[in-house]
Amino acid sequence: MRMSEMTGRLRLLWLALATFGAALALVACGGDDPVGGGNTDTEVETAQAGEPTGDLTISNWPGYIDPGPKGTEAEFEQKTGVKIDYIEDVNDNASFFGKLQPQLEQGESGGRSIMVVTDWMAKQMHDLGYLQNIDYSDVPNVDANLREDLRSPSIDPEREYTIPWQTGLTGIWVNTKLAPDVESVNDLFDPKYKGKVTFLTELRDSVPLVMKADGIDPEEATTEDWLAAIDKIKSASDSGQIRRFTGNDYTEDITSGNVVAAVGWSGDASLIGTPDAEWRMPTEGCMVWSDNAVIPVGAPNTEAALAFLDYAYDPKVQADIAEYVTYVTPVENVQPILQQRDPELGSNELIFPGPDFTADCTTQLDPPGGAEGIQEVSEAFQDVLTG
Repeated sequence: MRMSEMTGRLRLLWLALATFGAALALVACGGDDPVGGGNTDTEVETAQAGEPTGDLTISNWPGYIDPGPKGTEAEFEQKTGVKIDYIEDVNDNASFFGKLQPQLEQGESGGRSIMVVTDWMAKQMHDLGYLQNIDYSDVPNVDANLREDLRSPSIDPEREYTIPWQTGLTGIWVNTKLAPDVESVNDLFDPKYKGKVTFLTELRDSVPLVMKADGIDPEEATTEDWLAAIDKIKSASDSGQIRRFTGNDYTEDITSGNVVAAVGWSGDASLIGTPDAEWRMPTEGCMVWSDNAVIPVGAPNTEAALAFLDYAYDPKVQADIAEYVTYVTPVENVQPILQQRDPELGSNELIFPGPDFTADCTTQLDPPGGAEGIQEVSEAFQDVLTG
């Protein structure tokens, strides 16, 4: 769905997210915490572990697990007898949340026991009281094999409610035949590509990349820097330079030839049906983030959810996932397995990026300025998206 065609209800929901998250930050931390503080007055449930049985419903992004009769989902079903309903219905964070929020607000999960959302959305959902905690002693593979650098993120320092599903990089997908010279995010503003580029609906991807392309370090950026980058995006949208704003469906535009370049995520090769497409690290560097498995309040089968997530953290199982999705794996000891299977795959920097490869990249972050800054920037970007 084109973001310019979003309903008024979803637009208001987006703004409510920014406003509510900012208000939580203000109340909890006097405005010093830009990502918001938790609701300390409410006791948080911990997901119940146990023998996995019954049905398990998972909401995830497209192309985020190895498919088929020998894929991870099928093997888990064979191993445990659990029947999985695996739904690829996360196109972007805001629209997915908008669909489920009315049920989450009532303490229901829409039948889902696992949802996969990006760092900032996981934090928002937690602060709204929509997520259960996870005891890592109930997921021993996760506890043993989670990458050390992912154990204490700013959004969940103690890993109380998130388990990283995959980590990724935001850069540029390019049709190498139609736009071979696109290397910088600034190249997407070249008039010769008018109407042939897309940007993401994700504020924390699109706007910092534009700032980086203009020589501004997002970690040092002011609210005015964020707003200036949004103005640049708005001008390009109003002029028709930017064809549209997308979630994961930018892959369809690349496949069909509707666009020659798109701001997009590093591991989506399996979703793009043209051999001419290539993910490129922008000359200015990328954005780094994690998508996290969370267990919502009201989840009907937390036993199977925890068992499935623990199964996915077996390095051999994770190697199968990484081989297909080609995102940055959050699991230790996967690289030797893939190097043995396929040396080229085992050295793929999109799965195992070295420090030199990501030297100019920035971890995804919130706008500055505490409560007021988050709200001001979020509203300005949403005005661009809804046109």
